[in-house]
Amino acid sequence: HVLTDESDGGNSLAEMAGAAINLGYEYIAVTDHSKAVGVAHGLDEKRVMAQSIAIDAFNERLEKNGVRFTVLKGSEVDIRADGTLDHPDSILERLDCVVAAVHSGFQMKQADMTRRIIKALETGRVNILAHPTGRLINEREAYEVDIEAVMEAAKKTGTALELNSYPDRLDLNDIHCALAREKGLLVAISTDAHSVSHLGNIRFGMHTAARGWLEKKDVLNARPLKKLMEILRKGL
Repeated sequence: HVLTDESDGGNSLAEMAGAAINLGYEYIAVTDHSKAVGVAHGLDEKRVMAQSIAIDAFNERLEKNGVRFTVLKGSEVDIRADGTLDHPDSILERLDCVVAAVHSGFQMKQADMTRRIIKALETGRVNILAHPTGRLINEREAYEVDIEAVMEAAKKTGTALELNSYPDRLDLNDIHCALAREKGLLVAISTDAHSVSHLGNIRFGMHTAARGWLEKKDVLNARPLKKLMEILRKGL
C-alpha cells in the first residue's frame, strides 16, 4: 500500500501509479491516512469518497489506453483507543482494501492494547493490520501487545499482517514472520511508500521475509490481482 499527497505523501496518485507501472507492478493500493492522523492531513469521509471517484476515473483512463494496471481504493484507517475504526462502515464497505493501524496511545498496557487491536479486527472490515507492533528502530520500542493473541484473531477474521518495508520499521520482524507462517496467516509485504523513491524499500521487506522463512504462498501481494481481490473480499 502507498500514500499520496492527499495525506502525508510526497507524490500524486498518477505519479505513484506511474512509478509502480515502471517497476512492472500489476496493482497498488492507495491507502491515505484517515482523519484521526491530523498531523498527516488525514482524509475525512468526504475526501475519501472524492478520492475513490478519482481512482475509478484514473483506472478507466488506464483501461482505455490499454494499460494493464489497477489502483485499488483503500485507506489506512486509525484504530482508536477503544478499538473502533476511524471511518464508518458506510465508507469502509466501498473500499477495495482497508489497512488498519495504531498511531497513538502507545503506552497502553498489554492487555488493553491487545484488546484494542483485536476489537478492530473483529469488525470484519480490516484486510491488513499495518506495522503490528508499532516499533521504530532506534527511536521507539514496540508497544506492549500479545502478538500471538492478535495473530489468532487475525486468523479467525481473515486478516493479513503487514511486513512494513521501511528500514526504520521492518514490522513484522523476522521472528514474527516465522510465527505468522506457522499459524497459516498471510503477510503483506508493503513499502508503505510516501513517495515514488520509497517503492524501492520493498527489498528490505523481502530480505526480512526471507529471514522469517516466508514463501511466495505466504505473501498476500505475491498473488495476481484476481486472486488478491478474492482474498480481500474475505474469500480466504
